[in-house]
Amino acid sequence: MATSASSKLSKAVKQRYMDLHQGEKIQAMYIWIDGTGEGLRCKTKTLDFEPKSVDDLPEWNFDGSSTYQSEGSNSDMYLIPATMFRDPFRKDPNKLVLCEVLKYNRKPAETNLRQNCKQIMRMVENHHPWFGMEQEYTILGTDGHPFGWPSNGFPGPQGPYYCGVGADKAYGRDIVEAHYRACLYAGVQICGTNAEVMPAQWEFQVGPCEGINMGDHLWAARFILHRVCEDFGVVVSFDPKPISGNWNGAGCHTNFSTKEMREEGGLKVIEETIERLAKRHMYHIRAYDPKGGLDNARRLTGHHETSNISEFSAGVANRGASIRIPRSVGQEKRGYFEDRRPSANCDPYMVTEALVRTCLLKEEGDEPTDYNK
Repeated sequence: MATSASSKLSKAVKQRYMDLHQGEKIQAMYIWIDGTGEGLRCKTKTLDFEPKSVDDLPEWNFDGSSTYQSEGSNSDMYLIPATMFRDPFRKDPNKLVLCEVLKYNRKPAETNLRQNCKQIMRMVENHHPWFGMEQEYTILGTDGHPFGWPSNGFPGPQGPYYCGVGADKAYGRDIVEAHYRACLYAGVQICGTNAEVMPAQWEFQVGPCEGINMGDHLWAARFILHRVCEDFGVVVSFDPKPISGNWNGAGCHTNFSTKEMREEGGLKVIEETIERLAKRHMYHIRAYDPKGGLDNARRLTGHHETSNISEFSAGVANRGASIRIPRSVGQEKRGYFEDRRPSANCDPYMVTEALVRTCLLKEEGDEPTDYNK
């Protein structure tokens, strides 16, 4: 099992320094999405005071030519603090700061999808859109081999691993427990976790979150998971099909509801919404992974609890459908639905924005409406 060299450094030695008093200074770790639309970057700034809200935080900058976000001849990019969390690694009073990225001309970077999402969410705030996202991921060694798998073969077939207990069924639970507690400490709206169908594959759930908070909290949870895995010397993969063959892929099932759906008779609103989603299937497929559907094509095959990428389907308690209505919602006639199409490496800002555009703004066609014209 290949683990990183850094993980073999003495944590006891490091702790001697982490126990030192930091005076009146605060460490704020600024976090942003890089030019791949999937990778996260971070760097730390010293502050002379403890920020009480994101408005107290200064803007910063970085070299975009080293993050796939600009050319070297014009490389300065701006970091605009968007939301703030407690730092579970350095602990209070230090902070994690999730940022938007602006280009030299103060326009959003190509992978800054938050700004547009925030505009769309403001347009529908009276509907109180709630989201819950189920983030699946796979733990890998630094050599890219799934954690705990035999070095020259495969584990036993799928079946005993989902929500499994025992050393031969649950691979890497220490990482899962550390991540869960770190998210709770940080203030991330994490609401659960479980082992998944493929060994070394896990899931955590974030929500319910309203509006823009969904994207903020999922990206923060992803960052914390990357850092936890770094400490353990392993790698987290959000690839939607990390292992080819008869193994489950990894998705980011998205649960969605509005005030109208949650009220008496809301099932009728849900059914009308699903009809609109059916007419805009390919728009959503393009929005649900960072490569416009190419990543999801490896996962959405109609097998391994997925729907076929080229066909829209919906059903009660059907995990092979594009949209699943939970059985309890069918019985109570109100609640929410689950969109099972988003890939594990999706951008939650894009996914939640697409759902609001189709379900609440009632957009039609293959392209999003430009409300700035």
